Amino acid sequence: MNKRILAGLFLVLIPAIALAAEGHGPAGNGVGGNGEIILVAQVALLMLIGRGLGEIMQRVGQPAIIGQLLAGLILGPSLFGWLAPHLHATIFPRTPEQKSLIAGIANMGVMMLLLLTGMETDLKLVRKVGAPAIAVSATGVLVPFACGFTLGEFLPDSILPNAQDRLITSLFLGTALSISSIKIVAMVVREMNFMRRNLGQIIVSSAIMEDTVGWVIISITLGIAGAGGVAVGSLAKTVIGTALFLVFSYTIGRWLVFQLIRWVNDTFVSEYAVVTAILIVMCAMAMTTQAIGVNTVLGAFVAGVLVGESPILSQLIQDELRGFITAFMMPIFFGLSGLSADLTILRDTHLLELTAGLVAIATFGKFTGAFFGGRIGGLNRAESLAIGCAMNARGSTEVIVASIGLTMGALTQNLYSMIVTMAVLTTMAMPPMLRWALNRLPMNKDEQKRLEAEKLDSKGFVSRLERLLIAGDESASGRFAARLAGFIAGQRGRPVTVLQFSPKARADDATLKTVVTDAAKSGHHAVKADERDDKRADIVARVDHGKPDEAIKLEAEKGFDLLLLGIDEPTIASGGFSAAVNRIAANFAGPIALVMTGDREDEFVTAEGFNILVPVNGTDAARQGAEFAFALSPAQASKITALHVANRKVSDDRKSGKARASSAGDRNKKAVLRDTTELGARYGFRAVETASHTDIAPDDAILEEAKRTKADLIVIGATRRVGDDLFLGETVANVLQDWDGPIVLIIAAREAVARESAAAA
Repeated sequence: MNKRILAGLFLVLIPAIALAAEGHGPAGNGVGGNGEIILVAQVALLMLIGRGLGEIMQRVGQPAIIGQLLAGLILGPSLFGWLAPHLHATIFPRTPEQKSLIAGIANMGVMMLLLLTGMETDLKLVRKVGAPAIAVSATGVLVPFACGFTLGEFLPDSILPNAQDRLITSLFLGTALSISSIKIVAMVVREMNFMRRNLGQIIVSSAIMEDTVGWVIISITLGIAGAGGVAVGSLAKTVIGTALFLVFSYTIGRWLVFQLIRWVNDTFVSEYAVVTAILIVMCAMAMTTQAIGVNTVLGAFVAGVLVGESPILSQLIQDELRGFITAFMMPIFFGLSGLSADLTILRDTHLLELTAGLVAIATFGKFTGAFFGGRIGGLNRAESLAIGCAMNARGSTEVIVASIGLTMGALTQNLYSMIVTMAVLTTMAMPPMLRWALNRLPMNKDEQKRLEAEKLDSKGFVSRLERLLIAGDESASGRFAARLAGFIAGQRGRPVTVLQFSPKARADDATLKTVVTDAAKSGHHAVKADERDDKRADIVARVDHGKPDEAIKLEAEKGFDLLLLGIDEPTIASGGFSAAVNRIAANFAGPIALVMTGDREDEFVTAEGFNILVPVNGTDAARQGAEFAFALSPAQASKITALHVANRKVSDDRKSGKARASSAGDRNKKAVLRDTTELGARYGFRAVETASHTDIAPDDAILEEAKRTKADLIVIGATRRVGDDLFLGETVANVLQDWDGPIVLIIAAREAVARESAAAA
């Protein structure tokens, strides 16, 4: 039924487009005129056919981009123009004015595609894998570049745009053969669950480096093409300008982009303001690279890398941009790229042989270069074989390079069609070859250990935090909360906003910021060197003289993953919370770490390590509390006891003889404590002490164990109960009444409560 609907839509769309384009629609070339109708028709056809063929390609294990390229080939002179030349000329006229309309959209699409590619480029991954990736990318660029350049020098004059400018064509061919498509490579590696494997990281990192180097090479080539040859002055301007641009971008530019994103996110109240800011950055950097004599694509790619490095809302930003680019820009650009190719030229035996030779040389050069790079980098034969297979995918990057070459006049229509054919064939060959090669690679023990640690992180609470809000006054609880926030933020370079409540303090007298800054330095050095992020915690602070709940409500709209709250007198005598805490909890929907020092104040705040007790019972909230406890201080300076507590009803039933200890309950206890111990090991705690009480109420068990272990801090993960005031259950209320020492309550987000309620129902 769905196939008939799509076929019917296509059959209705073509005549409607033809009638409108022939003049049966509104006349004229203004808004709503024939020119705009034809543009809308072209866009609709490219999206419809591109989406349909992309879906088919994905279902047979090929990248969707192949379907979009095939859509252009089908709609172009290769098929549609050959079967119905008059109708094709009506829908895709060759008039310069009409071609410029769709070309303008496609050119913007190229920049947005490279922006997204840059955002998905993980520079930390490149730095991590080191020598093998460098060796693979170096030989993986040099060998195929030499092959492509040599091929260009021996091509017949008949398929060159200008025999006197053979050097430029040879440079374009060398670049086209040397570059890999990071998007295609990453797609197959991710599909094979190899993204976090050692070899998967080397493959992706090598593709990232090849992409980056390729765009620098193509930019320099474009500079030479624009100068009409190798002019020393023009070439020096291009090379020096590119070098200065890259140095500035990855130093001061990185900081400026991060600050801009943060400022827009925290200042603007309109929707998608950050997306607008990112697009403006892209355009500004694209114009900068154009001004220094290289193409706009380099500026767009670097802009994406800098945006991807920003720790604020980076995943949300990618999701917002990816939808528009994937649904609209990609089908248009790649469809138009296929539309520009004419495969009917392959009826010429000479051109068919040249195309076959191009495919063979491209495959040989890329595979050989990457394979020997892997061997030089210390990989074994099987791993190097997989590297060689992976790097042979050119896909979107190849087509972009070829399109630029065609536009610049460095490639003829025939040569462009040959390159597009080569890109399609090598890209389609890569996925099955790489799947075959990766299936032959076993996993070693060190790799398995690392993957288990990353699996814990993927399910973690603290490990997934991106942005922290610390709100507090100048009380001991406020300073303690600031210290904890700084230590956690410093471990992975998370941005922190410090909101200090102080009716009398000056606007620049944010004493909590100093506490956060000092703790962030300790947190940074507490992380293992091989896991340490090179970014330091970015800390901003302001003093608020108004009501805390109103200030937090305004801040919460800017997007934070955790609120650490430390204020004076947060609880009342009955074990409940003060009116101020209730209002704050109502205004912050995310998770909250409520920090209280009890009767121990300054001497405790300055302590280096803690003796922590953390109750666990298998719930998500309790696990969040345990992870937060492990992240609070260096493992070598702290002791943590994980206490398994059963719910009160089960304990009462056992005491009265109504229930017997079940093996299922024992298995659950062991599983919970084992999970907690593994979580502690991820944070460096080699020996986590465990305990269990099943014969007394949970609150009594917590207090008794705290006394036995001489704990100086209790961390409890709890779920909000339904009601107007903040209530975390009888156990927490009773502990708050009887415990006079420091305690941190990790209060689950409201959406987590809703999920648990739905699951229970």
